[in-house]
Amino acid sequence: MPQKTYNTKPGTERNSFKPDVIETYQVKEESKLMDFLIMSMPQRKRTTIKNLLSHNQVAVNGVPTTQFDTPLAPDDEVKVNLSREFRVFYNRRLKLVYEDDDIIVVNKGYGLLSMGTDKIKDGTAYSILRDYLKWKDPRNKIFIVHRLDRDTSGLMVFAKSVEAKERLQHNWNNMVLSRKYLAVVEGNPDPEEGEVRSYLAENSRFEVYSTNNPEEGQLAVTRYKTLRSRNGFSLMEVSLDTGRKNQIRVHMKDLGHPITGDRRYGAKSSPIHRMALHAQTLRFVHPITRKDMNFSTPIPASFAKLVAAR
Repeated sequence: MPQKTYNTKPGTERNSFKPDVIETYQVKEESKLMDFLIMSMPQRKRTTIKNLLSHNQVAVNGVPTTQFDTPLAPDDEVKVNLSREFRVFYNRRLKLVYEDDDIIVVNKGYGLLSMGTDKIKDGTAYSILRDYLKWKDPRNKIFIVHRLDRDTSGLMVFAKSVEAKERLQHNWNNMVLSRKYLAVVEGNPDPEEGEVRSYLAENSRFEVYSTNNPEEGQLAVTRYKTLRSRNGFSLMEVSLDTGRKNQIRVHMKDLGHPITGDRRYGAKSSPIHRMALHAQTLRFVHPITRKDMNFSTPIPASFAKLVAAR
């Protein structure tokens, strides 16, 4: 009889990672979480379900909750971890908005890098999410799909599988149905609504600039609408037909109304001590399920304050 061989030292197999036992339920009609769990798990006692809830072992759309009366809508996803608590994600500068088996959507704070550089490896949106997923399962991975500038806040999507990453990246322009930003600019744009179109190129100092020469840069199209003007500032809704580096920042400068706090592209003031650009809305086709995924965040309080009545 051949001798048994080990890839690791004998006896260490018992310490190998064991996946959590997780049950998944799809919501078909509006309900409250506790009622839905009782209906979905008739084999379990009410006290058992209450214990699962109280110990952070229930998640709705990827977000753990202990609230028994959490409202549920059709197509919501409820997961129950029978092995241990779901980790409650918390980071002061990165908020978890949505998570499933294929993607993660976050609200990134300003001043946080999307991913590492040659000098900075940790403390980025990418590394924070990587560490969070590795805690759940050391085999988990995270992939960058798109980026936001360090000083731009707002919604980002990351992929949790190579398949999701490649589908999103290779079909980005078709799969992204809407991307809207909020910006507070200096002055009052005239006209209040319009379009900026130019070719964007980059100089040796890594500054992006507009040109009319299609052989020098890449076509960039930005649409804007003024939502409110007051106190020498204007709150703008900005949408992109193309997604070039620093596109909104350059086009607002081209308009003669740079984003407040963006001194690199012409701003004279920084009243809220940050660049006032926020990715508010992100709507896209889910790379695996093909569902319509639509996320939006409130207007940042500091933006609203700049154009508030005094």
